[in-house]
Amino acid sequence: MSTPTETALARRWRLEINMGTAETPDWQLCPAITEFSWTAEPNLEDDTSYDTDGWGENTKTGQDWEVEVTFNRKASPDSTTYSPVHEKIRLAFFAYGAASKVHLRFMDRNGLPEAYEGYGLPNWEPQGGEARDLDQVQVTFTGTGPLATITNPVAP
Repeated sequence: MSTPTETALARRWRLEINMGTAETPDWQLCPAITEFSWTAEPNLEDDTSYDTDGWGENTKTGQDWEVEVTFNRKASPDSTTYSPVHEKIRLAFFAYGAASKVHLRFMDRNGLPEAYEGYGLPNWEPQGGEARDLDQVQVTFTGTGPLATITNPVAP
């Protein structure tokens, strides 16, 4: 195995939304992403006792995750419909219960092993702008349930 020497690019991430059901998934690309970031912050609790001779101990008691994306809104050539993936996210933002959860996965688009899947609650934030700006939306998916590591579906 050779030693890695090339720096990975931020644009390596690919986000897909399940347009089907959990039983029959239909994964589709979320188009026109201009920014992508994710976090999975652990909750650590102080577990220090007299038995540690003054050294601190911590226990991981939970974990929260989030995916934040910004994308350009895409419309049909006749300007009568938006991207169905973008619309699924927008409509989930206004829904409650199971309809408010978006089944998503994201992975390294080059096929490297990093890939994750989970359900997130979207926060839809249109970015506004001036007359010559593009119509962009920032969406923050707050994880509900685990963020699972998966085999990268675009791996060779």
